[in-house]
Amino acid sequence: MSMVAQAREMADELVRFRRDLHREPELGLVLPRTQERVLAALEGLPLEISTGTSCTSVTAVLRGRGDGVVLLRADMDALPVQEDTGLDFTSRIDGTMHGCGHDLHTAMLVGAARLLADQRDKLGGDVVFMFQPGEEGWEGARTMIDEGVLDAAGRRPDAAYALHVFSTLGPAGTFFSRPGVTLAASATLRVTVRGAGGHGSTPHLAKDPVPVLAEMVTALQTAVTRRFDVFDPVVLTVGVLRAGTRSNVIPATAAFEATIRTFSRESSRRVRDVVLRLVSGIADAHGVDVDADYAEGRPPTVNDADETALVREVIAETFGERRYAPLAQPFTGAEDFARVLEEVPGCIVALGALPQGADPDKAAFNHSPQAVFDDSVLPDGAALFAELAIRRLHDTTQKGR
Repeated sequence: MSMVAQAREMADELVRFRRDLHREPELGLVLPRTQERVLAALEGLPLEISTGTSCTSVTAVLRGRGDGVVLLRADMDALPVQEDTGLDFTSRIDGTMHGCGHDLHTAMLVGAARLLADQRDKLGGDVVFMFQPGEEGWEGARTMIDEGVLDAAGRRPDAAYALHVFSTLGPAGTFFSRPGVTLAASATLRVTVRGAGGHGSTPHLAKDPVPVLAEMVTALQTAVTRRFDVFDPVVLTVGVLRAGTRSNVIPATAAFEATIRTFSRESSRRVRDVVLRLVSGIADAHGVDVDADYAEGRPPTVNDADETALVREVIAETFGERRYAPLAQPFTGAEDFARVLEEVPGCIVALGALPQGADPDKAAFNHSPQAVFDDSVLPDGAALFAELAIRRLHDTTQKGR
């Protein structure tokens, strides 16, 4: 029986597991209920299991018969979003939702562990299953790396793979990827303008920080289009503005926060200097003070060219060539699997999970309160994880690393 057929035999079980996770989502690095469910799902398999000390991660090692090592990763955390899907397995936790599909990723990796356990004697090496909390801005991958996930099998993996579902990307079951930069780097800019408060009727007797802040926001939008190559772009979005309490009161301070996305190391370095000099210069011109904090986030997610070629080949052999579509350009989202790919060659693969009959132009995107994912992709995700591990370990054994 093929790996896909085996995976589809466990489809109902994977769906139940995913929906149980969906009903009780958890945030950040500490996911006790999720960890408990993952450990229960892995019980009885021939795995060496360890859990995190500073987070509720789960690392499981399946020992094969060769020298190769492959890492497979799934993120497990949810989002601080109030679900509004109307599903019969809607989140029971107010203000928390699996709106990015991490519940599907976790179910797929559990499925892959079960599939590969049945192939243990045929594996050309070891498989590390990385169940990661804290992907949504909590540096969960970095935490697990610091706690030794990349050395869990006794040495570094030869390759690492991850899957990420999307609620609007193509028909359900289509895989997407590309070599090179696949997701953006991220950073956060926090700015507070400090003036002098006063009465709204006499602004000349105060130092109004509000127009200064407004000028900064506008100037930043211009700077990223005039200081950076259009073919190596910078995306800057101001998501938070704070100022004032009443219409006739000039506040003493005004603040904003922005997310910044870049696609190269050079632009990541340059944009920090550009934005900090810009806000400082505008503040000086208006005679007010400014506090500016630029916090580096994740690096770009860079797929290894050889590993991406292998992914494409395995998808074609397993599901047919029509099930793979190359991405024309990177996603502007960021992913902390980038931390793993800085250490180990590998590839992250996107998987369309648009519900059957839904219009991709109208469906809610990941992170939306209305985001819905098609459970039918679960067996195929599990099968791809398993096939990638088998093929990569075989190739490693054949080449003698």
